[in-house]
Amino acid sequence: MILKFIALFLLTFTLCAKSNIDSKIKNTNNKINNFSKNYTKINKKMANNARAILKQKKSILKQEKFLKELKIELENKEKVYELDTKRLKSLEGSKEALQVSRDKLEQDLVFTIAQSVSLSVILEENYVSGEESLIEDEVLKLMLRNSKNMVKKLNKDFYENNTKIDKLSSEISSLEISIAIINAKRKKLVKVQAKNKKALAKLKKAKQSYKKELKQVLLKQDTLKRTLEKLNIIKVDEIAKAKQEAARKRAFNAKKVLDNKNLPKVKKHGSSYQAIKTRKYRGKKTIAPFSPYTITKKYGTYKDPIYGIKVFNESISLKPKKKNTKVKTVFNGKVIYADKTAVLKNIVIVEHKNGLHTIYANLSQISPNIKKGKKIKKGYTIGRVSDELVFEVTQKSYHINPIRLFK
Repeated sequence: MILKFIALFLLTFTLCAKSNIDSKIKNTNNKINNFSKNYTKINKKMANNARAILKQKKSILKQEKFLKELKIELENKEKVYELDTKRLKSLEGSKEALQVSRDKLEQDLVFTIAQSVSLSVILEENYVSGEESLIEDEVLKLMLRNSKNMVKKLNKDFYENNTKIDKLSSEISSLEISIAIINAKRKKLVKVQAKNKKALAKLKKAKQSYKKELKQVLLKQDTLKRTLEKLNIIKVDEIAKAKQEAARKRAFNAKKVLDNKNLPKVKKHGSSYQAIKTRKYRGKKTIAPFSPYTITKKYGTYKDPIYGIKVFNESISLKPKKKNTKVKTVFNGKVIYADKTAVLKNIVIVEHKNGLHTIYANLSQISPNIKKGKKIKKGYTIGRVSDELVFEVTQKSYHINPIRLFK
């Protein structure tokens, strides 16, 4: 009864564990399949790292699934393994005893056959007739009959002994195969565990690198927000900001490498990211800050696939085809900020009519004649960019998708 209960418990545990891991593998696979739809919203390097992390995570989940199934299988077979080992030892002892018995039977059989042959030869010889000879002849005949009966018995015993040896040999061979399979699986378990340990260490390292990159992205966003807040271009909701930072901290401090349960639940407008006020651009189309360019980061909401943090990109990132490319203002306006920062290199902010502001960040240099208060016309060079330009547009505390200005 107890054994049935244990077997039922292990079966239930196996099914639950398998279902849980299968669900995680499916979830990770869905993330990878949907990844290409969203990755251009963040830095391409980060996107590639995130994809690699997700693939590594999927691989580890498969390894963990295999390990759990193998561990449970070995636990179920452990009792059988112990019994088989004991049985094998016992059978090998019995086989040795039977082999000794077979050797003795073989010797006895050879001796008895030789005795029978000798008696037959003696009886076939001619003897002098007489009472004594007749008695002797009867004795020899009796001995011959007994000898033949003994040969039959020994033959039968020898055959039965050999049959038992063959049966034991077959059973021993079967047990040896069964034990060898379990031993091979034990070795495989150790090997996969070592491989899994290395993979987890690699994943942890990759996540740490990704975390550093993601924190840098968030720091750049926060730095720009604070700069715009100081200039009264936008307003930052301090309560929402505090909730946002707390949610990010929980996500970044999640200890388990694979367990999504440690990640904060993300809402559309909740503690994981600040609600961003967005406005549709309804003005005339204008020029891009430079051309040709490649969009490396899009405007809009992006849910980080590794930590589950929801990020709103208020800006777009434009990468020039050549280094040291000139950056131009997209409208007539007045420079209200032009300075170097620790996080976003050089920033220039231009104020336009109707409460519109254009922000040019991550500039490699600012043009020498660009100063605060300077009025400039559309197309005027405000600086140069070598890496990528962070371009943001606001209007009366609302954010506008910058790409709508010139596309």
